[in-house]
Amino acid sequence: MPKLKTNKSVHKRFRTTKTGKFKKMRAGKRHLLQSKSSKRKRHLRENDLVSGSMEKQLRRLLPYA
Repeated sequence: MPKLKTNKSVHKRFRTTKTGKFKKMRAGKRHLLQSKSSKRKRHLRENDLVSGSMEKQLRRLLPYA
């Protein structure tokens, strides 16, 4: 059976945890930060887990994750 290709753009955006779940960066912390409160920016620093419905798609795009 041939090797499967990893989708590199997805590989750069998502990381797997030890338990096999996917984590991602939260959106909204790239620019226009002066208008956002410190509390909001602090919470955006934390990583977020991917929802279960999207996890199935990621497994197909990242076969060796």
